[in-house]
Amino acid sequence: MKITFVLPFVTLAGGIRVVAIYADRLKKRGHEVFVISTPSQQLTLRQKIKTLLKDKRWPTQNHGASYFDDIDIEHKVLESYRPITNDDVPDADVVIATWWETAEWVNTFDKSKGLKFYFVQGHEVFQNQSIERIKSTYRLPLKKITISKWLMNIMDEEYGDKEVSLVPNSVDYDFFNSPPRGKQSNLTVGFMYSPLPFKGCDIIIEALKRARKNIPNLKILAFGSKRPAPELPLPTFTEFYYRPKQEKIREIYSSCDLWLFGSRAEGFGLPILEAMACRTPVIATPAGAAPELLSNGGGVLLGDYTVDSMVKAILNINNMQESHWETMSEQAYEKAKSYSWDDATVLFEKSLLKYLNVERKLQQ
Repeated sequence: MKITFVLPFVTLAGGIRVVAIYADRLKKRGHEVFVISTPSQQLTLRQKIKTLLKDKRWPTQNHGASYFDDIDIEHKVLESYRPITNDDVPDADVVIATWWETAEWVNTFDKSKGLKFYFVQGHEVFQNQSIERIKSTYRLPLKKITISKWLMNIMDEEYGDKEVSLVPNSVDYDFFNSPPRGKQSNLTVGFMYSPLPFKGCDIIIEALKRARKNIPNLKILAFGSKRPAPELPLPTFTEFYYRPKQEKIREIYSSCDLWLFGSRAEGFGLPILEAMACRTPVIATPAGAAPELLSNGGGVLLGDYTVDSMVKAILNINNMQESHWETMSEQAYEKAKSYSWDDATVLFEKSLLKYLNVERKLQQ
């Protein structure tokens, strides 16, 4: 197949990373893959002054690192920020939108650009845009592939689309792995920091503050692609790593006795699976793929999104016998092992071919 992925500005966000993984692996399976993206939007003078006052520096335009930098994929970046149009992309068998704005663009393309897909990695109604405009993209006549049953249910119940393909995310065992270990005498807890409200770091931070009153030696590790924001500061006893390399992320996961996931809304929640691959049990709110990943052990699936529930789970694991923790750790690892990017790529490929073959039969 000739496959085109249409992306916004490529950042170090997890969703961009997943697209890069599929682009790379689909090419290795013999497909011709083309990726197109926009540059970052130019900041207005007002935005620049706001950044200067907040961060004490004059902002520069961000054209930083990308997950596409180290893979052999043809990647075109537009000369300036604007919508990607029909003339920007080659003729292909399939063309894949990767978030709500790109879905609007792809919907306008000619048939020669390929059968139109929408890779839905989140319910993006929290964006600082028109919510109704975003919701309308989920009603467009694009074939959907998504990453969790949670998102499948939303596409069905809110948008009436029952023909959504499920392709769960996976984990790279070359990066994320750890030998068996016991629980440390001083509980070490980790989480991924984000200032975005839907990510639920406010739940995690408050839970850790309360838990530390009962666990004075509680150690906390965190990493993130954004530095801690003044409106959501980390506890003073947190070790924070800004944009760590993959090897360091694996080390962080493997150094923890417990990983926290507090999202209120999430497409999948890849850090859950990465932590589990490093034999780290997870406490998670019931968002994204957490219900599927933690249904048979490997951590604690919370019944709600409250601080009280998370504190209780942290204290229970702190008081847990080491043998019980080791069982939970092994359950986490075994669950993670049941997911692979090879299997996910095959499912992604089959989803494309299924609809493409139906379309070709209709045209005969």
